Amino acid sequence: MSRGGNVNTSRVARSKGVPFSKNPVLAVRLPVWRSRVVLFVMFAAFAGLAARALWLQGLSTQFLQKQGEIRYARTLDLPATRGKITDRDGQVLASSVPVKAIWAIPDDVQEAAPAKLKQLAKLLGMSDADLQKKLDSDRGFVYLKRQVEQDVADQITKLGIEGIQTRKEYKRFYPQGEVTTHVVGFTNVEDMGQESMELAQQKTLVGQPGSRRVIKDRLGHIVEDIESVREPHDGKDLALSIDSKIQYIAFTQIKDAVEKFHAKAGAAVVLDVHTGEVLALANWPTYNPNDRSKLTGEQLRNRVMTDTFEPGSSLKPFTVGLALDEKRVTPHTMFDTGAGAMVIADRVIHDTHPHYLIDVQTIIQKSSNIGTSKIALGMPAEDMWEMFTKVGFGQQPKWGFPGAVAGRVRPYKSWRPIEQANMSFGQGISVSLIQLARAYMIYARDGDIIPLSFQKLHEAPHGTQVVSAKTAAEMREMLEMVTLPGGSAVKAQVPGYRVGGKTGTAQKFLNGRYSQTKYIGNFVGMAPMSDPRFIIAVMIDEPGGPVHVGGDVAGPVFSALAAQALRAKNIAPDSDLTHIIIPESAAQGNM
Repeated sequence: MSRGGNVNTSRVARSKGVPFSKNPVLAVRLPVWRSRVVLFVMFAAFAGLAARALWLQGLSTQFLQKQGEIRYARTLDLPATRGKITDRDGQVLASSVPVKAIWAIPDDVQEAAPAKLKQLAKLLGMSDADLQKKLDSDRGFVYLKRQVEQDVADQITKLGIEGIQTRKEYKRFYPQGEVTTHVVGFTNVEDMGQESMELAQQKTLVGQPGSRRVIKDRLGHIVEDIESVREPHDGKDLALSIDSKIQYIAFTQIKDAVEKFHAKAGAAVVLDVHTGEVLALANWPTYNPNDRSKLTGEQLRNRVMTDTFEPGSSLKPFTVGLALDEKRVTPHTMFDTGAGAMVIADRVIHDTHPHYLIDVQTIIQKSSNIGTSKIALGMPAEDMWEMFTKVGFGQQPKWGFPGAVAGRVRPYKSWRPIEQANMSFGQGISVSLIQLARAYMIYARDGDIIPLSFQKLHEAPHGTQVVSAKTAAEMREMLEMVTLPGGSAVKAQVPGYRVGGKTGTAQKFLNGRYSQTKYIGNFVGMAPMSDPRFIIAVMIDEPGGPVHVGGDVAGPVFSALAAQALRAKNIAPDSDLTHIIIPESAAQGNM
């Protein structure tokens, strides 16, 4: 009864709504201030959040925008197109073609499928290991490859690899390749000129790149174009003085001569007598500027401009021309050259053949070292030095061509008689081939000399008088005799045209002494002699075999080059000569 009574009492209690908290065990006794503290803390937190929101959205907008721009805004470079380089007739020698730079965000690329990365490496022309090495960079941006052809870049884009992006840039293309490379030069991957006219005219050709601001998403896609910061301005085109036809002729003739005579190298330059423009400049060996992967120092050397050598007998016309101009001799003044040897102090000067008593014009025709020495020793050393410097020897060229050298002419006060004699026929003095060619202008023109130009000119420059017009005319007659039967350069004759010039053969100065086996043969001439239009200088370095004198190795190159250049420019013949006349007993040129 009692147990049942308790159950009933509990049910009655629940029915009357008596809570369990009346139970002393379940009763909760909390202080009133605690709930108020909790309420205050919650209110303060909400107030702080509201204040922070107000601060961020109302008072710190510039800071937030800046942070957003750092993460998503980008400044894109808008490359300017480099100016074209053309020859004097507008034929393109260098132009820029659009290509792509392939770059990556390494952290994003790491998630790409290995198969796609393998395809990417193949398209970039690199090994899987090399590609992975680039992608292992801790930088946020790395170039994978520059100057990628457009079709290859399109294939890379189609792979859809996250983090791989492309950037527009330009690559230089040289249509005539190795034929004009020593004149035109080339640029590097940053489109900066590295050699020749690409380097010399960098500021003119390069232009001014532009830029614009954009917003990119995390995948690198442009979602908004903000503004154009600067518009790109393309570089200016450059018209060179080079004549592509004559340039090709010079190049092929030099290449053939080096191969024919088993020489180390060769070079040629063609000048316009009327304007001083460089119509051709060729070297062998050379290189292809479109593929420089195997470029060597020997190929890069621009021997016309940067190599100096002792010119040998091709310097004699300046010694003789000075004596004529000072009226110390006439073309018919006689000199006794003896049996081919002359002693000065303890040194002996030789001629290759005994000439005995000969006049001045024969000294030039036969290339007599003894005769030239006697003429030189009859003049003050200072006068010879002034003559050499006036025509540019030993002077730093100011033609706007990088690497052009000055050569060497020692101060006249230190000359001893033997040194003055040696310099009179081209020993103990060094010049570049283009310096030697320019110096001959005083005889191709009426005694004056003009600056050279590698850019096309629209009017001829003013000249500086060096010798009289009468002296120039007399020297032209002597130079023409050099190429006629009995002269030292009969192989330089050109059928249908009168030509003239002078041979030079010099022993190379190696390890402090003159080599007995290594020579440089050269020839400098002009054509046609009735009204000279071209000056052509040819140099063959270290011809192999028994043939090494300038008349035999450089003379024939001049002949072929002059003949084709004259016909290419439609210059009327001025001679009845139908074929080259080489007598069996033709005299040989001197050193």
